[in-house]
Amino acid sequence: MQSFTEENYLKVIYHLAEQTNNVQTNAIAEQIQTKPASVTDMIKKLAEKGLVDYVKYQGVTLTDKGRHAAIDIVRKHRLWEVFLVEKLNFKWDEVHDVAEELEHIKSVHLIERLDEFLGFPKADPHGDPIPDKNGRFAKTQFIKLIELKIGDSGTITGVSQHSSAFLKHLEKLGLTLGKQIKISDVTDFDGSVEILIEEKQINISREVAKHILISNNGKN
Repeated sequence: MQSFTEENYLKVIYHLAEQTNNVQTNAIAEQIQTKPASVTDMIKKLAEKGLVDYVKYQGVTLTDKGRHAAIDIVRKHRLWEVFLVEKLNFKWDEVHDVAEELEHIKSVHLIERLDEFLGFPKADPHGDPIPDKNGRFAKTQFIKLIELKIGDSGTITGVSQHSSAFLKHLEKLGLTLGKQIKISDVTDFDGSVEILIEEKQINISREVAKHILISNNGKN
């Protein structure tokens, strides 16, 4: 069984590993907001428990045991986010910090009951896939909105930026999960995108567009 801090490290390493094969201690330190020396000490403890492989100057990788533990934490976090939004009426920009606390609950039975109670959801309120109790993720197919061409259409499936400020901005624009959009124009000068949503034209920046994930991509 891992401590609260160890679980946080495993989850951070897991998310960073989605972007690179060998996770560097400096990247972990930046995410956790601590000193690299403190990260190195924790990594050594995790290595002793067989949760990570660590080679100095080459980075950190999760072992099978460590990856299983990290996915379990991710599963709990995303299930709690669904519960908070669907059952307690939290907004999608309010749930992350609360779920950060709830994800450390150890009861396997509770999480299985929670999953059943929620109807075995496949994705959290931000569109991130929720692994099942065996650690398997449902296959998802999406494309970044910024990659669409004029005339392309699709459904907002998720976001790759989870900050409260970003989610509030999308909420204000009406760009929430499940909304149908169509690309009307793309500005050559700055890459900003004009989209049609619910018969209304809105403009979004390239920065915003690259963090919105679209499925059911179609062309007219």
